[in-house]
Amino acid sequence: MIKVIETFEFRRWLNSITDISTQIRLSRRLEKAQRGNLGDVVRLTSDVYEMREFFGPGWRMYYLEKGKAIIVMLVGGDKKSQSADIKFAKQLANDLR
Repeated sequence: MIKVIETFEFRRWLNSITDISTQIRLSRRLEKAQRGNLGDVVRLTSDVYEMREFFGPGWRMYYLEKGKAIIVMLVGGDKKSQSADIKFAKQLANDLR
């Protein structure tokens, strides 16, 4: 079992999505991650990753891996804001280390 911790920034982003079905779908992805099924993931640095969802505008969720049993959800966004989101995720990860 993987423990998923959400930063304030991540929770604010997820809550800002106005489409409830999208919120539910992204929350289910986090539930799968807790069970060890991370799905489609790209490594950005040695410990920062991007979870990719291929629906809607191409949702992305960024997390920091802390060991093999804990991931910290940093921030989220979509394909359009990907560059800025990656930069912000790396900054948050540095602050948390």
